[in-house]
Amino acid sequence: MASLNPNLRDFWFRDGVPAPQNFIKARNRVLYGGRASSKSWEFAGMAGSIAQQCRTRFLCVRRYQNKIKDSVYTLIGAQIENFKLGGFEVLSNEIRHANGSDFAFYGIERNTDEIKSFEGADILWIEEAHNLTREQWEILEPTIRKDGSEVWISFNPKLMTDFIYQRFIVNPPPSTRARLVNYPDNPFLSDTMKKVIAAKREEDWDEYEHVYLGVPRSDDDAAVIKRSWIEAAIDADRKLGLDLTGARCVGYDVADSGEDKNAAAIFNGAICIELDEWKAPEDELAESAKRAWAHVQGGRMLYDSIGVGAHVGSTLRNMNIQAGYFKFNAGAAVVNPKAEYAPKIKNDEKFENLKAQAWQDVADRLRNTFNAVNKGVQYEPSELICIRGDLDKLERLKTELCSPRKSYSKRGLDMVESKENLAKRGIASPNLADAFIMGACSHLAMESAKRSPIFGTYGNG
Repeated sequence: MASLNPNLRDFWFRDGVPAPQNFIKARNRVLYGGRASSKSWEFAGMAGSIAQQCRTRFLCVRRYQNKIKDSVYTLIGAQIENFKLGGFEVLSNEIRHANGSDFAFYGIERNTDEIKSFEGADILWIEEAHNLTREQWEILEPTIRKDGSEVWISFNPKLMTDFIYQRFIVNPPPSTRARLVNYPDNPFLSDTMKKVIAAKREEDWDEYEHVYLGVPRSDDDAAVIKRSWIEAAIDADRKLGLDLTGARCVGYDVADSGEDKNAAAIFNGAICIELDEWKAPEDELAESAKRAWAHVQGGRMLYDSIGVGAHVGSTLRNMNIQAGYFKFNAGAAVVNPKAEYAPKIKNDEKFENLKAQAWQDVADRLRNTFNAVNKGVQYEPSELICIRGDLDKLERLKTELCSPRKSYSKRGLDMVESKENLAKRGIASPNLADAFIMGACSHLAMESAKRSPIFGTYGNG
């Protein structure tokens, strides 16, 4: 006799409480994990059961759906058959029940307007949700507005930086029930599939963990900085027995709009020792500059001089601070343009602007740190970067640093993915990462600042 996965009973029901009061209410229900874990079959079976018991409107979506067979339509139809659920009519592109329940199936990419206008949905089911962007979620969420409505989310984690993983697993909103479910939790798994999984476990452990245990990949091959490099940099000086201390430097990313926040990254030599982040309205820009400067303590500060950051220098001069601060203009020309970045490749033949050069400089030093920690390769201390493991907001910093992907200008030169394109992928402005890059690359910013016509006139900024 067909049944739902008994290992997921407490995901839905509260034992010892009579029905229907035993059904646990939640705004968001998330089943995530590796393949062959029964996630989609679980949601399909419960959907059929609920639809049979009471009139329910289901909106079933995924990011890409070219044909109805690409959706969960087939799964729901199969579970209706498995459970011998009567009263259903499985049509060519929808499923209905005699009591008025119905299922609609859409691909988000091509049906945004239809989804926005969809009325009366009781349950939204997002299948293969790892592909979902922040922008698409912001379209979907307000569509499900009835009292007591729910959002069901099922996916196999892909990248740790993916929007859906960060939103519902790393930092879940209130009234969210999230459950990691893998093949050992699936009592219906066939012997053939068990053998396939066992073979993968012996052949490639990392791939086995990702595919069958739902471990998200930390490294995006398209990213400028890989997460594994950042992980290696955590307390790297202690791991390597090296002194990486030096001049104190503060990188200051100035907030420019909306939900954006100010951020400061404080370095002692090559070691990031502190992070600070705060929100301030436009009429408090001077107060924010003072807060950032308070971290300098005899060192120097690099600040984002584009947009609202242009005020920082004048604010500090009004405080009678005449030295120790330098502009970081991300769009400025590269430093030492005719020097070789690599054999036969000059800086101005590789990088479009200072931002690309700075991010690559940090990437190179983090990769060096990874090789030093994991492979015993030796480098000069100035070629390494260390991050203190007890930093507040450390996980945010890791995610922000490994989120931007490589991009290219119309001239074919290296760039870093823009904030606008990050936003399209559902990734917020990387304030901490931008501050970190400036703090870690003070040598580039100071060289760049020397080209400014006001350098030395008002104390560097």
